[in-house]
Formats: sequence, C-alpha cells, structure tokens
Amino acid sequence: MKKIVLIVALFAFSFSNSQAYEGKGDGKFQVGANFQNNGTGINLSYDYGIGENISLGFSTTYLLSIDESLEEKPNNAEFGDRYDIRARFNANIGNVLAISDNFDLYPGLSIGLKNFGGHLGARYFFTEGFGIYTELNTPFAKYDENLTAAETLHNQFTINIGASFNL
Repeated sequence: MKKIVLIVALFAFSFSNSQAYEGKGDGKFQVGANFQNNGTGINLSYDYGIGENISLGFSTTYLLSIDESLEEKPNNAEFGDRYDIRARFNANIGNVLAISDNFDLYPGLSIGLKNFGGHLGARYFFTEGFGIYTELNTPFAKYDENLTAAETLHNQFTINIGASFNL
C-alpha cells in the first residue's frame, strides 16, 4: 500500500510541476495533424520565448491527402500547393489569465508563402516535457484574390491538433 501511495504522489507531483510557457529562452516543438477544406496533412511548429509573454517561431504544413478533384487537371495540386511555411509571433497569455501553470493560450500573427494571417492556440502540459495543443488559423490578407481550387489550400481556415514538447 505504501508503494501505491508513493507512486500516486510522484505522479501527481509530475503533473503539478509542469509549465506550459516559461518565458525567455523557453522552446516548444509541436507535431500534429492539419485539417482544412479539401485536405489533411501534418503540421510542425517551433516557438522560442524572447520575453515573459512573447515568442517567435515558425510553422510548416504539408498536405498528405487532398480531395480527388484537386489531383486531376486543370486543378492538379502541385508540391507548392500542398506545402506552406510561416514565420510567427505569439503573445503567450496563459500566465496573465492565471488559469493554470500547465495551460497557455497564445494568439498570434504569421506571414507565410500563401498569406498573412493570424492564429489562436492553446497548450496543456501533463508533464514537464509533454503536452497537447490545438490551433485555429485564418488568413487576413491573401497574396492573390483570384485563387484556383488548388491555391485555396492553406488560404482558408485551418485547425491543427497534436502533441507539444518542451525543448
């Protein structure tokens, strides 16, 4: 019985000792799924804390599966249509909201190959090194208003969900 109590206590301590955003010098790597109209893919992102509530980073997405209509001419989606990379700025406000040290909410802006946009993300860490995240992304200004069907990929509302890691 003593061993069970000790294991539960250690496990509970590891949950309470995690922190979603620590400020300057904090590094977060995230890998997850990307969902959007006519496609699904993989999303990778990295954020680095440059201040108490500010981080900079990048995000890249590649669509592994797209709607069949986009694989045929005249729409055929090429590599450039399936791929996007963005530089990003986050305002990490989890500590301002004081919900939990394990939780971070981060609205932000991004500029990428397809558009200038914004995102709203949230992370929750279960342990010091592992958590989950979700992000909602939307374009504010598209580089071209007359988009083909294939060019609408990454130029629309998208959702990312996956795992987050402290580095």
